[in-house]
Amino acid sequence: MASLTGPWLHLLVLLVAIGTFLLHAPAAAGRGGNDDPTAGFEKVELSDSDFEVQSPYNVPESQRFQYRNGVRTFWVYRNDKPFNTATHTNPRSEVKVKGHDYSSGVWQFEGYGYVPSGTSGVSVMQIHDGKGAAHSTVLMLHVYDGVLRFYSGTAIEAGIYDRWFRLNVVHDLGASTVTVYVDGRRKFGASVIPSDSFYFKFGVYMQHHDQSSCMESRWTNVTLYTKH
Repeated sequence: MASLTGPWLHLLVLLVAIGTFLLHAPAAAGRGGNDDPTAGFEKVELSDSDFEVQSPYNVPESQRFQYRNGVRTFWVYRNDKPFNTATHTNPRSEVKVKGHDYSSGVWQFEGYGYVPSGTSGVSVMQIHDGKGAAHSTVLMLHVYDGVLRFYSGTAIEAGIYDRWFRLNVVHDLGASTVTVYVDGRRKFGASVIPSDSFYFKFGVYMQHHDQSSCMESRWTNVTLYTKH
């Protein structure tokens, strides 16, 4: 059998390359779409007044929270007080996103987070039931020993310490589901209990085991999105 040489060989290589591109292009386009969880959503306009800080009642807010150069830094100590005298909840330094409670459609939280090495036994983001009852969350993202988890269970992302990560959390009220993306990749999904209304929180909220003596997280470019 004669072998292909010269221009015929070049033509064959070109045809194989074009065929390979056409075969894989649709799959690559699909993966690219999945990399932007906000595609198809409408951005919600937020102002600084929408970020309500909750911190231990017995110390000035500035000793547990700092907002500088667009970065919100939250920290608490294991023996801190609750955020007010009427509650017996664990110590926290968090933002409640107020004025944007939601009761229908699909809502999404996006933020760039940073958890320094050593922080453990803490929630860094929540979807809270608008009724305000104790333990009324449908999602909490905890950090234990460098692993981001759904509550204290399923591991969502390992190696979370000492790096900025993009977090997107989608709450579909019609389907009663939550989906978590880290750095644009879908990492977790679950069905959740429906309720009348919800709101988002982020920062640090001490949990009930494996707490470090100091718990800290930093957040920037926090945005909400929605679609109906």
